Amino acid sequence: MIKKQIFIEGKNIRNLESFFVETDRVLTKDLDWETGHNLNAFNDLLYGGFGVHEYEESIELIWKDFNESRSCLTQDLLSSILDLIRSHQHIELRVID
Repeated sequence: MIKKQIFIEGKNIRNLESFFVETDRVLTKDLDWETGHNLNAFNDLLYGGFGVHEYEESIELIWKDFNESRSCLTQDLLSSILDLIRSHQHIELRVID
């Protein structure tokens, strides 16, 4: 079975707020409310069920231009984000420089 691929555009990430805007863009669809822009809300989005992938559906999350994002986020913050993603067994993370 082919996993659904979801692409994070690293070029759109300049700081933490733009990270949340980008992940909202790619992980949600047709919501009539805004998500919280914090790591807890991001963790909830990773579970799915917000219009892009079903709850705990196996997906491949592809982070393009990862090095550009890395240069815009602190190491601690980036580590926390990556740890959150990796804690979801239904998500396969692939980073592309």
